[in-house]
Amino acid sequence: MPPTATKWSEPMTFTRTAIVTGAARGIGAAVAKRLAADGFSVAVVDLDEAAGKPVAEEIEAKGGRAIAVGLDVNDEPGVRTAVERIAGELGDPVVLVNNAGVIRDNLLFKMTSEDWDAVMNVHLRGSFLMTRAAQGFMTKTGWGRIVNLSSTSALGNKGQANYSAAKAGLQGFTKTLAIELGRFGVTANAIAPGFVETEMTAATAARIGVPFEEFKTAVAAEIPVSRTGIPDDIAHAVSFFVSEGAGFVSGQVLYVAGGPKA
Repeated sequence: MPPTATKWSEPMTFTRTAIVTGAARGIGAAVAKRLAADGFSVAVVDLDEAAGKPVAEEIEAKGGRAIAVGLDVNDEPGVRTAVERIAGELGDPVVLVNNAGVIRDNLLFKMTSEDWDAVMNVHLRGSFLMTRAAQGFMTKTGWGRIVNLSSTSALGNKGQANYSAAKAGLQGFTKTLAIELGRFGVTANAIAPGFVETEMTAATAARIGVPFEEFKTAVAAEIPVSRTGIPDDIAHAVSFFVSEGAGFVSGQVLYVAGGPKA
């Protein structure tokens, strides 16, 4: 049977541990820091463990609890080992933020099979493997939050057939998780950022030969709030989805893009 709703005045009686993938920089790092500020112990997961250590150290320096974990989310045995390690060192994970991602942009006729597979493997296979490994801890606890990072590119974007397909796939994945896991007290939602200032968007500007500041100015001119996004904008949205107060919100896609999206 699903657990009864927790009252606002009642503290959770279990260790709150969150896993954030792709957390060494950009959106992932901002999310990890925000969840730590919200009281979670945080596993800062990234391909390179050394790259995640500064984020974990910053969290601990501010009184939080965190570890850096090196992991290729596409590696099935590695995912199982990493999640078990996190549970052993920080406590059973009840929050998972699938943020790890890569881009291999190109027009369809130039896109290689390797470009397609690389993007699918990180975004879709990686999110599947991480979620499958973590959900058992959530269902056992009777409480959990899964947040998948989609993108406005899920609506279609020139030169991103692979990325757009993967991000659209994550939305379907999210809705199915909400249906399957809801009775165990686990919610699943997706956040679809618009243009956010990260190393990834800077790389896009470099690829098309436009200075990043000039690129941001041009993009901001097309956004209703007249600015580009920053990683903290996404971290705030994640914070809401993983909160106690969001327990009746599941299977949703929130576009954090400075204006309306379809």
